[in-house]
Amino acid sequence: MLSIYHKVKGGFCLPVFLLFAAVACSEGEEENHTPATVGEITLGATAVSEISRSGARLTSSLTNTSEEAVRAKGFCYSLSSPPTLSDGVVTLESGAADFTAVISGLKSNTAYSVCAYAVTDKQTIYGASNAFRTLADADGAEDFQAPTYADDYSVAGISSWANRNQWNLANVHDPTVEKCGDYYYMYGTDASYGNVHVGRGHFPYRRSKDLVSWDFQGMAMSETPAWVKDTLNSMRSQLGLPAISNPLFGHWAPVVRKVDSKYRMYYCIVVDNYILTGKPNTAANFDNSWTERAFIGLMETGDLGSNLWEDKGMVVCSSTDREKNWARPSLSNWDGYFRWNAIDPSFIVTPEGEHWLIYGSWHSGIVALALDPATGKPFKLGAPWLSAALPDYGSRIYTRNANSRWQGSEAPEVIYNEETGYYYLFLAYDELAVAYNTRACRSRSVAGPYVDFSGRSAAGGISDCKPILTHPYKFGNHSGWVGISHCCIFRGDDGSWYYCSQGRLPENTNGNAYSNAIMMGHVRKIRWTDDGWPVVMPERYAAAPQTPITEEELVGAWENITLKYSYGKQQSAQALTLSASKTASGALSGAWSWDAAAKTLTVGALKLYVEREVDWEASPRTCTIVYAGLNSSGESVWGKKK
Repeated sequence: MLSIYHKVKGGFCLPVFLLFAAVACSEGEEENHTPATVGEITLGATAVSEISRSGARLTSSLTNTSEEAVRAKGFCYSLSSPPTLSDGVVTLESGAADFTAVISGLKSNTAYSVCAYAVTDKQTIYGASNAFRTLADADGAEDFQAPTYADDYSVAGISSWANRNQWNLANVHDPTVEKCGDYYYMYGTDASYGNVHVGRGHFPYRRSKDLVSWDFQGMAMSETPAWVKDTLNSMRSQLGLPAISNPLFGHWAPVVRKVDSKYRMYYCIVVDNYILTGKPNTAANFDNSWTERAFIGLMETGDLGSNLWEDKGMVVCSSTDREKNWARPSLSNWDGYFRWNAIDPSFIVTPEGEHWLIYGSWHSGIVALALDPATGKPFKLGAPWLSAALPDYGSRIYTRNANSRWQGSEAPEVIYNEETGYYYLFLAYDELAVAYNTRACRSRSVAGPYVDFSGRSAAGGISDCKPILTHPYKFGNHSGWVGISHCCIFRGDDGSWYYCSQGRLPENTNGNAYSNAIMMGHVRKIRWTDDGWPVVMPERYAAAPQTPITEEELVGAWENITLKYSYGKQQSAQALTLSASKTASGALSGAWSWDAAAKTLTVGALKLYVEREVDWEASPRTCTIVYAGLNSSGESVWGKKK
């Protein structure tokens, strides 16, 4: 397909895509704008559809029962009427009697005149003119620039610590977001491509005013607090175990919340040494015991911008009902020693003023623990190795398998939506490198009972909790994303809800065997279904201009992805067409309708929630329309207009 430019009245150029050359009138040929019928050649009036800010779809028809051969046909368009071949010209995309073409590159909020044309050896014939106006830009839309930072920041050459001021959302893992003053602050786990964080401190953070451009600020914690080692060895002494001189620490998954005039950060520190001997966790050092406990600590500040935190010490640690029975027969045994694993904290203050810590990972499930609002810590804690003290460490509100102490669910995030009256528990399923996917359940009470999309009890064990909100996926023109979970949920200044997590590139992206270690922060908008379930938008948030979406814009080709669960595999996009006659074909089928006020597209019985967003897979990136919804099985359905 050849791209050229035609001069149009008004002094600017328009791109025109030709399938074969349009032919202008030559000397001796007759240019006849009316009538539309000459002899036995007839052109229909031009219908205009799919009008956008910069283009439209044109359709007409040609009947030829004469002996003259039609050498070319298509459409003319201009800023004045009637248009001719000396104005903008686009040739047909289909060669049938009914023919269609798409104009692009038009000015927004501008009136155009259009007509069909046909050229024979003797004359040029024009159809009746039609007029339309392109859509208006939202305020600032003409100045909108889609984000340009690279998804693969190793190729961009900015993955090193020295280039951290260019990271934007590079090297984000297990994020938490909170607003302070003019900025949103995002904190996360100590994880980075190439381990460039090592030796720099802990809990990296960045800030943004618009949720799109983020400035890396540094680390929230300069060094591991002394209380962690001291508390660990004090417990080991009470258990008759030797002290560990140099524990191996992992710093994971903080959560930050504003409480009155202060900000609280609950953070997690994992001890990666064996219980029995205290040796580092390696296969060579295996001593037939499990690895040591994890700790959740607390620190506070009055201003996130200051990065001056006061550490408050331990909140909880991993606890067990197995007393001193920490034996592990082999490295292939997964019947964990700890019942509640003290990592991945989430924190919430209820409308009634109660404070709750929700935490847990992979062992026996997720627990809820009431806290003293004054201190942010439990009301009492017994020895974490005594089964009688286990209730001090929380009550289970979710498990993937009630009969297993080792299961693929972690990273709880709890929020309350006052519009629906529900607490929502978001969960990460499976391993984090590839298979990670996000599930949700809900309850009228923060401590449960939580139920999933089908009404099943979360505390009793749901192996396949639904809805599925994110999953490894792939639109066209991109490698796609995997490892999309461990989310935080927050509200923006305008009241909109957002989902934020890491996403990883698949292995061997751009020929890089280690590309699965490339982590990019994803911020996505959330919409809520009529029956109160969240749906996460398929494209990342970019503050795209939110002009009204017209029914005509929805007509055309889409990419559709249904997030059916498939362990460790990406779901790929399938073709979908929404016709001007209000029928859908391809990935979805049935009649379709558009509710502009509610911004919902209904296809058959499926309701989809529509937004303008950026097409991140396009090059260069540009604005498009996306949708997300839930099918009757609780699987997210994602779509993007091509």
